[in-house]
Amino acid sequence: MRQTWMRPVAAALVTMGVCAGAAAQEAGLRPGWSFEVAPYVWLPSVSANLRYDLRSQLAGSADVKADAGDYFGNLNFAGALAATVRYDRFSLLTDIIYVSADAGGSRVEGVDIIGVGRNPISSTLNVSGNSTLKTTLWTLAGGYTLASGTWGNVDVLAGFRYLGVEATTDYNLALTLVGPRGNAGPTFGGAGRFSGRDNIWNGIVGLRGRINVAETGFFMPYYVDIGGGDSNPTWQTFAGIGYQSGWAGVQLGWRYMSFDQGGSALVQDMSLSGAYLAVNFSF
Repeated sequence: MRQTWMRPVAAALVTMGVCAGAAAQEAGLRPGWSFEVAPYVWLPSVSANLRYDLRSQLAGSADVKADAGDYFGNLNFAGALAATVRYDRFSLLTDIIYVSADAGGSRVEGVDIIGVGRNPISSTLNVSGNSTLKTTLWTLAGGYTLASGTWGNVDVLAGFRYLGVEATTDYNLALTLVGPRGNAGPTFGGAGRFSGRDNIWNGIVGLRGRINVAETGFFMPYYVDIGGGDSNPTWQTFAGIGYQSGWAGVQLGWRYMSFDQGGSALVQDMSLSGAYLAVNFSF
C-alpha cells in the first residue's frame, strides 16, 4: 500500500512527544474546559498543476500550470477561522479556509489525446491564459498534551484534512490539434475554457504547541503535520511569533501547505505558502 510510510512517521511523532513529556513540568497545563477562537488572514502564493478531462471535446486530458504569485492582487474573496476546545490534556481543533482567487499566469503545457498521444505546448503558443481557483480547506483533529510547563506545551494530533477545489481556466492558443479522425473529427485549440472539481480527503498526524519567551507574554507557535489518502502525501507547517495578554492575543508567522496527487486527478499538485496574521480569544 502506498500509505505504509505513514506508520513510521506517526510512531516517530509520538516518540518525540513522549520523550518530551517525561521531563515536563505541569505548571502550564490549564485544568478543566477552555476554548480558543482565532479569526485570521493568510495571503499565500499558490502554485498548482491541473489536469482537465477533455471528454466533452476530445478523448484525453489537458495539463495546465496555474501560478498566483501576487495572491493579494488577484484575490476575489477570503475567509479563515480556527478554533480549539480543550478539556485537561485532551483537545479538539478545527481550521476552515475559503479562498477565491485568479491566477493570471496560467498556461496550457500539454494535451494528451487518446489515439494520438501527448502533445507538449510551448509557452510561446499560449497567447493568454487565466485560471480561477475556488478553494475550501478544512482540518479537524483530536489532540493530546504530551508535555506542558511554564516553557510552553507539546501536543500530538491526529485527524483529517479536506481540500475542495473548483477550477476554471480560460485559454487562447495559437495552434489547433486534431484527434485520431483528423479534420473530420473534433479538434482542440484557439480560445476556450476548461472546468473541473476535485474533492481530496487525507488523514493526518502531527505535532503542535507553543514555546513561551520567559514571562514576557511573547510566545512562538509551531505546527507540523503529514498525511495521506487521496494525496501521496500532503503536509503542512507553520511557525511565528505572538503576544498574549489575558484572554486576547495576536500572532504573525509563515505557513506552508502542499498536496501531491498525480494520476488522473484534477489537482496534480498544489502548494500554498505565505504570511498569516491571527487574533486569538481565549476563555
